[in-house]
Amino acid sequence: MSADAERGAWVQRSVLADQVYTEILARLMDGKLESGDPLSIDGTARDLGVSPTPVREALARLEATGMVVRAALRGYRVAPMLSHTELLDLMDARLLIEPHNAQVACVRADEPFLVNLERAIDDLKQAPNGPQFSDYRSYWEADERFHHLIAEQTRNKFLIGAYNSLGGHVHRFRLFGGTGVRDSGSAIREHGEILAAMREGNAVQAQAAMAAHLCGVRDRAAREHEASRAAEPQPPR
Repeated sequence: MSADAERGAWVQRSVLADQVYTEILARLMDGKLESGDPLSIDGTARDLGVSPTPVREALARLEATGMVVRAALRGYRVAPMLSHTELLDLMDARLLIEPHNAQVACVRADEPFLVNLERAIDDLKQAPNGPQFSDYRSYWEADERFHHLIAEQTRNKFLIGAYNSLGGHVHRFRLFGGTGVRDSGSAIREHGEILAAMREGNAVQAQAAMAAHLCGVRDRAAREHEASRAAEPQPPR
């Protein structure tokens, strides 16, 4: 096989793995796959009409976010929803990493970076946020892209790796299944404040704006978590 053919085959596999990842993620977000459900590689491959390879790659990516777990000799299973304490712990970890990312990114900001941040905010404003993942997927992608752009702008592979390992967006947006995004107005305003500090070149303010945003996300997510638990059917006494 020629080098061009090998490159084309790799791109095709990569795109297919992305599509499989998105489909499994949608099922997780919409609650079609519930906590503890097994995720067979071969069974999922048959269901989606693909080979096991892109399924295996997609599940490995989801494992890195904590959305699925793998046990030796037992395969993959859907991870349980984060508890209230775990959700707060996740946000505490984000508060350690992302404000610092914003400070470093501000120092290294250039016009293409700022334009991309502004585009992400514009996409948030235009995105629907209905009850199904297919409704709010574009909002989730724009929100994640905003934060990922800032992590990437640090140009520090360890900070980028730490940010990626948290899977903060998928865990938080898992709360929106069946309800849709409920804090879009607050989140968009807070993103705008981060961008304004970046455009002014004020690294201290960028750090503070990111911290304020994450505190807002934490408090809203805690309320959303409590609301989702209260809406769950209670076992008969």
